[in-house]
Amino acid sequence: MKRNRGLLALIIILVIIFIDQATKLYVKTHFYLGESVDVTSWFKILFIENNGMAFGMEIGSKIFLTLIRLIVSFIGIYYIWKIKDNPRLKLGFLISLSLIIAGAMGNNIDGIFYGQLFNDPYPPEIAQMMPAEGGYAPVFYGKVVDMLYFPLFSFNWPDWVPFVGGDNFLFFQPVFNIADAAISVGIAMVIFFYSSQINDLTSKSEDTETEKV
Repeated sequence: MKRNRGLLALIIILVIIFIDQATKLYVKTHFYLGESVDVTSWFKILFIENNGMAFGMEIGSKIFLTLIRLIVSFIGIYYIWKIKDNPRLKLGFLISLSLIIAGAMGNNIDGIFYGQLFNDPYPPEIAQMMPAEGGYAPVFYGKVVDMLYFPLFSFNWPDWVPFVGGDNFLFFQPVFNIADAAISVGIAMVIFFYSSQINDLTSKSEDTETEKV
């Protein structure tokens, strides 16, 4: 079982990337930018694009964010390869790392290649893949596709609440994608369940030769 952990990590990464890219490619080639379709009253498919990090945040330059995600991906893959046979490695920690890496790589595909693969027409026209006139941006300057939108509930703040009194509050506002969700779930798992694993795996101990199955 322990020997198959590297393969498990690879499968998780590849499956997440496949699902992420499949949903992005479908939305990109079937929806115009800004188009929204109601799935339920609290779940919508809303096609938007962003230059930034998870959930549409805009932090730093485009190429800087892409390079950061690349570095995180390569470091994560190397780290998994290094620890995969460690008897102290918990399966949940391996899964959480795989989710983070898959999410970073999924969004990186958009950032690196989508500018070359698609044009950028005005709505309500739909983007074409591999247009004759070329893509809308150089390599590394593509936009990340988001589409999952969960406006679960909203309310108006009472007038007496400082700063936001009378304003409307909507939960949950960010629009995201499968890669964003994988990163968020992976990070949450590490923080809440496996924060001690990093120390356990890096600490030097002589009992490395325990249980072999």
